[in-house]
Amino acid sequence: MLRIGVDVGGTNTDGVLIDVARLHESNRGVLAHFKAPTTPNVSDGIEAAVREVLRLAAVAPADIASLSVGTTAFINAVLEADFRRLAKVAVIRLCGPYTKQCPPFIDFPQRLRILTEGYVAYVDGGFEIDGREISPLKEEQIVTQCTIIKEKGIKNVVLSGVYSPLDNEGKQEVAAMAIMRRELGPFVNIVCSRDVGQIGFLERENASILNASILSFAQRTIRGFQQAMRLLNLTCPLYLTQNDGTLTTAASAARLPIRTFASGPTNSMRGAALLAGLDDHNVAQERKSTIVVDIGGTTTDVGVLLPSGFPRQAAAFIEVGGVRTNFSMADVQSIGLGGGSRVRVTESSTGRRVSVGPDSVGHYLTRDARVFGGQVLTATDVVVAQRRAVLGDSSRVADVEDDVVEGANKAIKKLLEGIIDKMKTSPEDITVILVGGGSIIAPEELSGVLALVRPPYFDVANAVGAAMAKVAGEVDTIEFLQDRQIQDVIEKIKARAIEKAVQAGADPTTVKVVEVVNLPVQYVTNQATRIIVKAAGDLSPENVASIDGLSSAMQTEDIHQDEVEGEKQALAESDDSITVDIETYKPEIRHDRTWSLSELDLEWIAEGCGVLGTGGGGSTYPPFLMARQLLRDGREIIVIDPQDVPEDAVFLRSSFMGSPSVSAERLQGGDEIPASARALMRYMGFSDIAATISEEIGGGNGIQPMLVAAEMGKPVADADLMGRAYPNMYQSLPGAFNIPGGLWPCAISDGVGNTVILPSASGPKAVEDILRTVTTEMGSKSGVSMAPLSRKTCDEYGIGNSISQAWRIGRAIALCRKSNDLKCIPSAILGLQNGACLFVGKIIDVQREVRKGFTWGSVTIVPLLRDEEESDESSSTLATIAHGPDDHLVIPFQNENLYAYLESPNGSKKIMVTVPDLITVLDSQNGAALGTPDYRYGLRVTVIALAGHPKWTTTPEGLSVGGPAAFGLPEVPFIPIGDYKEPVSVIAEYSHRA
Repeated sequence: MLRIGVDVGGTNTDGVLIDVARLHESNRGVLAHFKAPTTPNVSDGIEAAVREVLRLAAVAPADIASLSVGTTAFINAVLEADFRRLAKVAVIRLCGPYTKQCPPFIDFPQRLRILTEGYVAYVDGGFEIDGREISPLKEEQIVTQCTIIKEKGIKNVVLSGVYSPLDNEGKQEVAAMAIMRRELGPFVNIVCSRDVGQIGFLERENASILNASILSFAQRTIRGFQQAMRLLNLTCPLYLTQNDGTLTTAASAARLPIRTFASGPTNSMRGAALLAGLDDHNVAQERKSTIVVDIGGTTTDVGVLLPSGFPRQAAAFIEVGGVRTNFSMADVQSIGLGGGSRVRVTESSTGRRVSVGPDSVGHYLTRDARVFGGQVLTATDVVVAQRRAVLGDSSRVADVEDDVVEGANKAIKKLLEGIIDKMKTSPEDITVILVGGGSIIAPEELSGVLALVRPPYFDVANAVGAAMAKVAGEVDTIEFLQDRQIQDVIEKIKARAIEKAVQAGADPTTVKVVEVVNLPVQYVTNQATRIIVKAAGDLSPENVASIDGLSSAMQTEDIHQDEVEGEKQALAESDDSITVDIETYKPEIRHDRTWSLSELDLEWIAEGCGVLGTGGGGSTYPPFLMARQLLRDGREIIVIDPQDVPEDAVFLRSSFMGSPSVSAERLQGGDEIPASARALMRYMGFSDIAATISEEIGGGNGIQPMLVAAEMGKPVADADLMGRAYPNMYQSLPGAFNIPGGLWPCAISDGVGNTVILPSASGPKAVEDILRTVTTEMGSKSGVSMAPLSRKTCDEYGIGNSISQAWRIGRAIALCRKSNDLKCIPSAILGLQNGACLFVGKIIDVQREVRKGFTWGSVTIVPLLRDEEESDESSSTLATIAHGPDDHLVIPFQNENLYAYLESPNGSKKIMVTVPDLITVLDSQNGAALGTPDYRYGLRVTVIALAGHPKWTTTPEGLSVGGPAAFGLPEVPFIPIGDYKEPVSVIAEYSHRA
């Protein structure tokens, strides 16, 4: 029952010895603790900390059941942009012709991109969503790339294949890795993206790049852990803690260190919960949410601890060092502030400026800080100079001027208040638990903080969390559901996950399933679905005793010898980011009434398109990145008011067809829509167009016309032909009213030479059936061009000012985020379009199945429990439609959300809203709209409904094509959620302003 937890921070290595049988006592089972300086040779710090806790507790090494290590060293290197610890990475995409419009590193912050971008290449390979190969892997192409990588001297490589997580046979990434190992030798690290992340190409690749860049340093660090164990005569299992608070073996961590990136903050939060007694159920019911601030020597990590004692889970996507990934982990934000942060004083014409961090002396604090005889002024020196702490020789900071101390304190206070405010979801003051040895630099009071609490053993909370981490077992598999019940399949996989957790050392009596993900594979006939199940439980003394942890950990011994690590070097902050005051920002409307989009405009439009997508339309993130890159490459994206062009001017219609989940994986190559447009224009005899226009403003298709327009040197019209997103091609207004040229002729292309023109069809639904069949054959995603329409026709059968509406929605969300009042986001959106806030709660169930090429399913949302709410007013401040405390909200969807109904405990159902009104699910933690592929258990959400356009809601044509009956619900009546409010044109509003 004796466990040692160690946290290796940038400055200190904390050790704690806990008796699990005594957790109920006032000391929370802590028998001994010690804080040793983190050393360049990691094993020295670990050895010192563990040896000392064993000595203090008078415990023999043989009595220790497990050693669990958590570390922020890996993520610190990313946050600090440390030259020594981040390596250049070569990215080889197995993609065939695809993904090139969204290249690797496209969304990396500039300073990280400079450090990590080594080389990029595209080769044949990749899979379609149904498992077919886009193109077979070609060995000669891989060999050629190896030659280039050798010439460049790059030692870390990422293999990133389209839909590689579906490759259970190892045909491509694994096969390419074998070729590379043969060509490059054993001293080059090769990372397969399929081993790092899940479906979501860009996010998986980003995570793989970070993993590869940090790999050599991670391997050096883990070998240090192993060396410490040998010196201490410890033969117990060695674990590392992962992002989700569970444990992994040292050998696994040496291959996938990114899974431990956020282990330090997660350990800190779990340790804070235990030390503060928040794991006590009776206490939890009486407490509100708290914020945990862990200040180390190098970084400050901040997370929200729910009254239940568990961290708040992060949103659907996670940013690590400013890089978007798709890991599931606690919602933690980090900044470069700690006890070892460098304090700089700069003189300028405007006066003296004092800054703190983001770089730190780290484990050299006791050598470099002035109070310890060094020459570097640190945050710790400032605290000693102010006589708020007694450390080292205070006489060595007696000459620090008062204005420097005051300036440094103001900088520290501002940094802490900023990160705390960023984590809050309401403006109310909140209790903050301070942990970590560097917490001595925190001021006594912080704006927006109700109380600052330091629990017992606060300075070793990370080590406490590491000691008490759980053991997990995960099964990630593809199953075929023909003639099988999904629940039966999932139950068997749950049993396998539980068994794996027990085999890894979990107590069978405590193991429970903590995550179930069901990802149907669209457009296939064998009902294939990807199922991911994770189970976790407490460490079992009996199981741990049977594991030879040290010998298992030593599997990493074959890794090449340590490289020499020199003095710390940090890349200076880049100057490429310009701060914009969004409250006073005005879009650029030129004298000719054309709107030249900025990067900020694009960001807001993408956010708004997500809301208008009602769960579908494809992710807005990749198209936004592509559009932003066009701006950075010197292209212009110009929006025009359709009324400013002649009635007979022709607008080119462009969009992508396919399931939203496909767009997140098989990123476009860039020629899909242009190829279909060229073919159609040749067929119809058009030589030129006046502008492009979107079929649907919702989701990624709202941005696609901008890409086409910028490439063609044309503007895009401030309008669309749907006002939202719908799953079928005929569910545009020209299709609903069956106008000539509304749906045909049309053309469809996969961008690799396959283009089909449909000259005519027997009816609107035939267009959908034919194009969808072709799209399936083209890999379930295709670029579509419908017959160009005149401006006059687009006015009559379109939605005006829809780009303006998306911009305004995005701006409203951004303003709420700036004021840290996320609960005002629904009201802000509803101020732009009439509707209602339907429900606030969390997702407890997601059902998905594929029928006729569409993802059908439903999401069930329940009200938040008291101990899950951010505050007592978490939901009461929102004017939600009244419902019972035990009612569930259920939203059926077919790619997009179809309707929402309340289900009471007695089984009764009450429909609240239906299509063609818009139903959008917002992530409550950041206000962003969620696509139906993003729905997962545990996400806290807010559901809003917006009024649809009268062309949909008040006409027989609109209701028959876009109302409940169109989705097989003829018995469901349509009752409008509100009167439609015409969007205000951005061009009209700002063209008259100075």
